[in-house]
Amino acid sequence: MRTDTSANCKQVGAKGKTAVKSRAGTFFGTSLKTGLMASVLATGFAIAPVEPASAQNFFQRLFNPEHQRREQERLRQEELKRKVSKVRVSAPRYLNYRPDDWKQLPLGELSEKKTAEIQPAAQSVEAGDPATLDAEPATVVPVVLTAFDEARPALKDMTLMGLPEVGEALVAFYREHPDFAWTEDGQPTAKAKQLRDALEKAGDFALNPADYFVPLPEASGAEEANQDAATMQFEMALSAAALTYVLDAKRGRVDPNRISQYHDLPRHDVDLVAALENLKSATNIAETLQSNQPQNSHFKELTAELERLKAEDEATDQIVIAPGTFLKAGKSSPEMKNIVAAIQKNGSVELRTAHSGTLEAYEGDDLYSPELVELVKAFQKENKLTPDGIVGKNSIKAMVGETNAAKIAKVELAMERSRWMPEELGERKVFINQPAFTATYSAPGEDPLSMRVVVGKKSNQTNFFYDKIEIVEYNPYWGVPYSIIVNEMLPKLAKDPSYLDRAGYEVTTAGGRKVSSSSVNWYAVASKQQTINVRQYPGRSNALGEVKILFPNRHHIYMHDTPSKSLFNKDVRAFSHGCIRLHDPKAMAAAVLGKSKDYVSSRISAGQNEQEKVTGDLPVYVSYFTAWPELDGTIAYYTDIYDRDRHLLKALEKTEAVRAKARAS
Repeated sequence: MRTDTSANCKQVGAKGKTAVKSRAGTFFGTSLKTGLMASVLATGFAIAPVEPASAQNFFQRLFNPEHQRREQERLRQEELKRKVSKVRVSAPRYLNYRPDDWKQLPLGELSEKKTAEIQPAAQSVEAGDPATLDAEPATVVPVVLTAFDEARPALKDMTLMGLPEVGEALVAFYREHPDFAWTEDGQPTAKAKQLRDALEKAGDFALNPADYFVPLPEASGAEEANQDAATMQFEMALSAAALTYVLDAKRGRVDPNRISQYHDLPRHDVDLVAALENLKSATNIAETLQSNQPQNSHFKELTAELERLKAEDEATDQIVIAPGTFLKAGKSSPEMKNIVAAIQKNGSVELRTAHSGTLEAYEGDDLYSPELVELVKAFQKENKLTPDGIVGKNSIKAMVGETNAAKIAKVELAMERSRWMPEELGERKVFINQPAFTATYSAPGEDPLSMRVVVGKKSNQTNFFYDKIEIVEYNPYWGVPYSIIVNEMLPKLAKDPSYLDRAGYEVTTAGGRKVSSSSVNWYAVASKQQTINVRQYPGRSNALGEVKILFPNRHHIYMHDTPSKSLFNKDVRAFSHGCIRLHDPKAMAAAVLGKSKDYVSSRISAGQNEQEKVTGDLPVYVSYFTAWPELDGTIAYYTDIYDRDRHLLKALEKTEAVRAKARAS
C-alpha cells in the first residue's frame, strides 16, 4: 500500500524537530513498526513494510558514516583491481634482426684524370717589395701520370656491392694514394696473391671466406680500355674485400643491439683507411691482415679450440642419436645401436665392467630389451639423472655430450661475441658469464676470485653489457624497480592498500616526502601519471642482503648479497629479476675495494647504511658466452639458458643471405 506523505511534509513546521526526535526515540525503543513509519513520514519516503532485521540494516546504511566509508573503500579497491589488471610493464624483447645493407658503391669520384697542376708564382716575403713587380706569373706544370691515373676513366661508371663504410674508405684511400696496390702492368702482384690466400683462411677465425673472395682478372687480348677496366675492377674489389674482412674482424658481422633489447653493446669504430694503408705497406700480408682479429688471450684460446675441433671432426666419427628420440622399455627404435654405442664410449669403466655381458651380447637389434633397460638405468644413475630407463632429451644429452658440430657452433658464436666487447678487457676486472653462473675477479699479482652467482630468470633476463664498478654499499636499501612495483606489488596493494607499510618498505613522493602506501593512487603510479618511490629498509629480510656493488647503468643491474642462500646449491641458477646475486658478496666487495673481508664485515656490523667509493678503473663485464676459456685455458661449454645462441645464429643467417645476394648481383 502506497502512502502519500505530501500533507505530512507540509505540517512539519516549528514542531517538526520534536516530532522526528520523538518518533525516532519510539523506533529505537519498543515499537519498531511505528518508529519505521514515523521516520519514513519525517523524511518524505514511502516504502512497503519490511522485516525488522532488514529495516535495521537499511538504517545502518543510511545513518552510519563508518559503514559508508567502508563501502566507498571497497568500491575503490574493486576499481583499482580492475584497472591494475590492465597495466603491466613489458620486459625487453627480441627483435626481428635487420642485417647491415650491402649497397651499390659508386667509384666515379675517382675517375677524373688530372693532367696538369697550376704552380703559383714565388712571392716576396715583405709586402710591397719592388722585386714582386718583376715576378714571373703562375705557371702550368704537367703532371706525371701513373698507371692508375691512366686507368682512372674506367672508374666513371664502375660500382661495387658492399657496406657503405667500405665505399667511403675506398674513395678516401685512393684519393690520398692514387696508385695501384695489388696490380702491376695489368697483372695481380705477389702481394695480391698473399692477400687472397689470407682471405681464404677467414674460416679459421669464424668468418665466411666466401664473403671476401675476389676472382682473378681474366687475361684477354681486349682493347686497352677494357683491360684497364678489368684491372681497376680487380684492384677495387680486392681492397673492398680486405676492408670488409677488417670490419668483420674488429666489430663482428652482427650488430647485437638489433638482436634484442637485452643487448647494450656499442659498435666499434674502425679506421679503414689506416687499415688499408697498413696492408699496402706490409711485408707479411697474412700476418698484417690477421692482426685485425682480437689479439687477447681468450680469443686466441677460442681460435685454437676451433682448429682442434675441426681437425677432430674430420678424424673421428661422431655418435649421433636422432633429435626427438623417445624410447621406453619393450619398444623398438633404429637408434638403439647408437644408444648402446654412446654408453660404450662415454660410460665409466665400472659401468662397462658391470654390464659387460650385455654389451658383448648386443648385436645391433632395434628392440629395447630388459637387459638394455638395466644398462640405461645404470648410465642414468651414474650421470645423476632419474634412473627410469626412459631414453629422452636429458639422457641423450648425457650419452652423446656436446657433439663436435655443437661445440664448433658455440665456439664460433663466442668468437663473434668477443668482437662486440673491448679488445683489451683490462688486467683488473670482474667478468660475469651468465650461462656459466659465475663471477670472477682478477688482478695482476692476485689469485683470481671466482664464485657462483644467480642471474635473471628467463622472463627477467640479465642484460649483456659492460660498465665500471664505482660503489660498495653496506646495509643497503632496496630501491624497488618500477617494473616490480607494477607487475608484482600492485596486485597485492589492490587487495591490501597498507601492504607496503606493514612489509618494511618506505614509500615517498618524488620530492622525498614519506607517505603511507594506503594514501597513494597506485593506478596513477602504474600509468606514470604520478611518481612514487618505494624502497625496502635495510635488515635481514632485505632482498639485497648486507652489501651491494654498484656500476650505475640504465638497466638497474648490480651485484649483491641475498637472504636466499639455498639457490646457490642448484646447477642452473636463473632465479633473479635480472641482478647478479653473489655467493660470497663480502669477498667480492673486499676484492673490488682492495680491502680484507674482515674490513667489509666490520663496516656491515656497524649497522649503518653507508657507501664507499671504489678507487681506480675497474671494468665489469656482464656477458653471455656458451663457450669460454676456464682459468686453466681449457674451453668449457654451457647451456644456452636464454636461447640467445639461436637468435644469434638467425642473425648470422640473415647476414649471410644479404651477402650472398650481393655477390650474385
